[in-house]
Amino acid sequence: MADRRGLKLIGFIFATVTIAVMLVTTAVVTKSYADGGIYALESAPIGSR
Repeated sequence: MADRRGLKLIGFIFATVTIAVMLVTTAVVTKSYADGGIYALESAPIGSR
C-alpha cells in the first residue's frame, strides 16, 4: 500500500497542474474576449455552394 507522503506529493502535483491549466485557460479566454474575438456557434455562410 502506498504511503501517505507519496500520495500527498502526487496530490500536490495534480493540484498544481490543474490550477495552472485553469489560470492559462482563463487568461486566454479573457484576452480573446478583450480583443473582441467573441466565440460564435454559427459558421459564416459559404458562397461557393
